[in-house]
Amino acid sequence: MFSYYLNLALRSLRRNIVLTSLMVSSLALGVGSCICMLTVLRLLAGDPLPGLSAHIFFPEIDPQPATGYVPGQAKPMDAFTYVDAMNLLRTRKAHRQSAVSGFKAKIVPQSGNLDPFFTNGVMATADFFPMFGVPFRYGSGWSRSDDDGAVPVVVIADYVNDKLFGGVDSVGRMVRIGERDFRVVGVLRHWAPQPRFYSGGGYGQGDGVFLPLQSALAAGMSTQYFDCYVQGDQRDLRTAPCVWLGVWLQLDSEADAQTYQAFLTHYVGQQIRQGRFVRSDVALLGLTTWLRDEQMVPEDVRQLTRLAFGFLLICVVNTVGLLLAKCLRRAREIGVRRALGASRATIFAQFMVEAGIIGLAGGVLGLAFAQLGLWAIRHEPAEYAPLAHLDVRMFAMTFAIALVSSLVAGMLPAWRACRISPAIQVKEG
Repeated sequence: MFSYYLNLALRSLRRNIVLTSLMVSSLALGVGSCICMLTVLRLLAGDPLPGLSAHIFFPEIDPQPATGYVPGQAKPMDAFTYVDAMNLLRTRKAHRQSAVSGFKAKIVPQSGNLDPFFTNGVMATADFFPMFGVPFRYGSGWSRSDDDGAVPVVVIADYVNDKLFGGVDSVGRMVRIGERDFRVVGVLRHWAPQPRFYSGGGYGQGDGVFLPLQSALAAGMSTQYFDCYVQGDQRDLRTAPCVWLGVWLQLDSEADAQTYQAFLTHYVGQQIRQGRFVRSDVALLGLTTWLRDEQMVPEDVRQLTRLAFGFLLICVVNTVGLLLAKCLRRAREIGVRRALGASRATIFAQFMVEAGIIGLAGGVLGLAFAQLGLWAIRHEPAEYAPLAHLDVRMFAMTFAIALVSSLVAGMLPAWRACRISPAIQVKEG
């Protein structure tokens, strides 16, 4: 029976190519715009650490002075001073913990064939790699003793290893970063969380070099991301009244999170008694909550996604109107079929099959429109632009949205068609 409905639907659609083209094009434009923006939104709002993010937390405290402070209404600062970060790390209250900050690294190749180049760098402590599940191609991360001794070692990304050493195992070789040489202890497999939440945000191919925090400071590396809450000497961020380090924690259960929250409250109370702090507000945020609070997803992307769905709704309404017009033009044909014994359910099913074909055709054309939109986005100056590609999931969603939209659009015309009175149409015929 389905093959019969399919044959009737194809004949009907071929009978008026212009009207069919209008319906398919209208639906395709709406679907293409939605898929284009959903792809970008999924890229920006996705989970940067699938399978791990539920155990990753970010504590917040507030070392700012009392000016303008209202207890319970102030948001703690989203970074730590060096003193507070080191205090928290020394307590070892979390299963894993790492102090992290980003910086701009200048790499000076030893080969005369390559010019010096800049890449994003990370200064961190040893737990960074196991806590975030960072994969290695060669070697491993550094040890805690390397942290404490400011040993000049480095972990490099795969693309940096490809550029400097042709992709071979470079563990044990030297890399000059700025004015200092660092010994390679590990080379990463491709690892580029989107966004780079741990080092100031941003998107792209990932950070190029990872240094022990103390080694980076000893070599004179300076972070790009700091916020000074009072006036003071900023030449040495280890003593300056500035926040610039993120402290990330791995807490494996709800009980661990509650215990750490209590410890954080106790720590702040201790600092208040010592006269270092005035504000008592603390927070312990899960990774997804922290990403939302930091508004990592640009608001214009969310707004454009809403507009794309609004445009799809307009396209669906337009398709409803075109299908209704087509239904009215075929009233006599429907009346004759009903008079010959076709049931209302049969007429309804026939029109829904026709709407489904329009949806599938709209999905194919919508896929082309989506690819065109993503191509345009990849040529924008946004940091995330090169990552805007359609994956298998969004490919399938294209046809799902197109089919659902067309079936929704076809329900009213199909219902109107099955309500046509055969007696009136046969009499008029």
